[in-house]
Amino acid sequence: MADELVRRAQRFINTQYNDGATLGISKLSEDGKTGWTTMYALTRALQYEMGITSLSDSFGPTTLSTLQSRYPVLNDSTVPSAIFCRILQSALYCKGYDGGEIDGIYNSRVKSAVTSLKQNMGVSGLFPGSSLEPKVVKGLFNMDAYVTVNSGSSTIRSIQQWLNGRYVNRRDFFIIPCDGHHSRDVAKSMLLAIQFELGMADGTATGVFGPGTQAGLRSHTVSVGSTGTWAQLFTAGMILNKRSVPFGDFTAAVKTGVEQFQSFSKLPVTGNGDFQTWASLLVSYGDQSRKGTACDGVTKITPARAQALKDAGYLYIGRYLFNPSSTSLPEKQIQPGELDTIKAYGLRCYPIYQTFGRAADNFTYAQGTSEAFQAIEWAQYHGFKPGTIIYFAVDYDAMDGEITDYILPHFRGVMRTIGENSSYGVGVYGPRNVCQRVGDAGYAAASFVSDMSSGFSGNLGYPLPTNWAFDQIATVWVGSGAGAIEIDNNIASGRDTGQNDFNPPASTTGLDTALNKTAYRAPMLTDVKNYLTSIGVPETGGDGWTDSDWATLGGISTTKAFNAVVDTDWLFTSLARQLRLRKALIQAPVLWELRKMNPLDIAADAAVKAGLDDDCSTGWGQIFAWVTIDSRNYCMQQGIINGVPLAGSDKPAVWRNLNEDPLYNIRSVAYLTIYNAFQINKPRPSLTTSLADTQALLARYNGTESPAEKYGRELIGLYSVLENYNSLSRSQ
Repeated sequence: MADELVRRAQRFINTQYNDGATLGISKLSEDGKTGWTTMYALTRALQYEMGITSLSDSFGPTTLSTLQSRYPVLNDSTVPSAIFCRILQSALYCKGYDGGEIDGIYNSRVKSAVTSLKQNMGVSGLFPGSSLEPKVVKGLFNMDAYVTVNSGSSTIRSIQQWLNGRYVNRRDFFIIPCDGHHSRDVAKSMLLAIQFELGMADGTATGVFGPGTQAGLRSHTVSVGSTGTWAQLFTAGMILNKRSVPFGDFTAAVKTGVEQFQSFSKLPVTGNGDFQTWASLLVSYGDQSRKGTACDGVTKITPARAQALKDAGYLYIGRYLFNPSSTSLPEKQIQPGELDTIKAYGLRCYPIYQTFGRAADNFTYAQGTSEAFQAIEWAQYHGFKPGTIIYFAVDYDAMDGEITDYILPHFRGVMRTIGENSSYGVGVYGPRNVCQRVGDAGYAAASFVSDMSSGFSGNLGYPLPTNWAFDQIATVWVGSGAGAIEIDNNIASGRDTGQNDFNPPASTTGLDTALNKTAYRAPMLTDVKNYLTSIGVPETGGDGWTDSDWATLGGISTTKAFNAVVDTDWLFTSLARQLRLRKALIQAPVLWELRKMNPLDIAADAAVKAGLDDDCSTGWGQIFAWVTIDSRNYCMQQGIINGVPLAGSDKPAVWRNLNEDPLYNIRSVAYLTIYNAFQINKPRPSLTTSLADTQALLARYNGTESPAEKYGRELIGLYSVLENYNSLSRSQ
């Protein structure tokens, strides 16, 4: 929502610094919305007015030290110029305070706003009155809030204000937000506060959980009856980790909360604020000397290594289903015979699936679908039994917005595919915030937490996820000689105990493989076009529609239809491998229906969307919702896919999925193909289905009337073209 006063602040910057590009001050969009761009421009303007020649978006050490040396206090007597004052007034408006008309006068309205600002920050005790001190100015020129926002906790806000009020005069402590939410800055401020209370000097207190801090905490156990600053810091840590205890003295209620936290975190349940509990409250990895019973690694488990792990007290071993690199970490993927060794030594294995996953754009709904199909196949190949939880990796510091836009859609694809096409469960590996949000969305049953990466923003300021199964805290060496192995030491919650028995490896002999697009895409398109032209389907148009009408009203060319199918080859291949049939049987009707889509199909879709009809054939495979319901229910009854049986009342949702989600539509084509075999009393399609049966299945896709026979004859030729190149790819 636009704020006229913020708009005025933006206009002031644009007018005062109309040569801003030369000065290094960006021209602002006068949209009345406070954001980092506006705060950066105000920061640069302040730097310029103080004579700093190298302007920066950051209100860093140079800006602060210059302010401290020149203007240790800013008020109506010391503000150096009207322009300087207008910058301060603009910043106040952008923070939601009354800036006094942006008129260059440090008047009573400005004074009242500054007084309120410092009270909200919690620093009015150290900085009384209506003057602006340098650290308050630094806190003014950012996007931090000093009132609760987005359902922030008033208790957390009081802790934030307490920290500010107690430590703001220390050199490296800067005013933190008072918005009622835990965060990276709050987490660091807690470590700084502990270091200050331990007596560390400025410069030594850095906010890093190092040996000095750890040694100091070992001698500061708190328990029932403890009062004062150490009790306040401990209860603050509990509250910031979402534990419902009172802030202040260590009471019996605090002890109960501590016992619950210790039990949840798999710490010794003492009820005291001992070192291990302090550590778990302050940093994601906690006490790295803790002895874990789980581990993961990229090295083959040989008999000697298995014995070493067992002797060291390990029970659960995380191993990778697949290694996308043919040259890096040659033993990362589970090796032949390895699971037999794990079983023989009384150990258990939990599988991890990771391709690359180190940037936001590695995660999409389609990619999640693809990776889930591959994970199913690899899990079956290695012999993991139904019920196994597979942990899908998010191996980078995903920002909260990236989780919303990339990670959650990715895991929706993972969950839908795993849930529909296997009896495996879904787990997530990643930072705390990723794990919690994926779990909260219902896309993961368990979390494997990458807590060693304590600096990740997704770990700092976030509690251990409620569904955690494994907590990765340190890299260690175990064993010696032939048994020596480097592993990640993990704490196990007991939520997932892995597997200790395995099926024989599943065979992949004869299954379709990904199309060799480099070698075959061009000749395959040529052959498809030639075949379709030979049966009266030109590159565009046809069926009485002119080329112009066809394109204008929604029809697509043979080439475009072909490209859509080939670009989705990964899904056709995955479905074919999972269902053990030929992918051309799925590709042929989809390519045909895409190419033959015409203006009447577009009109039928529009009628359903407008509520004028309740169903029509739609999407890539031009399928009716009622047909999809019947075919999916049949496949559920046969144990081919999983799910809740669909009813007539599900028709609107099914139609919407068919219309809007090509991946759902293509999957439904595959299931319909299997259902069609049942309807015409043919064997379920397989890798060896005859051409005659294949033609009958393709004909049934169009219905039971006489046009269906022609449909089957036309599509068997298209099937043969596609199968030719699929076969060539299989043979390589």
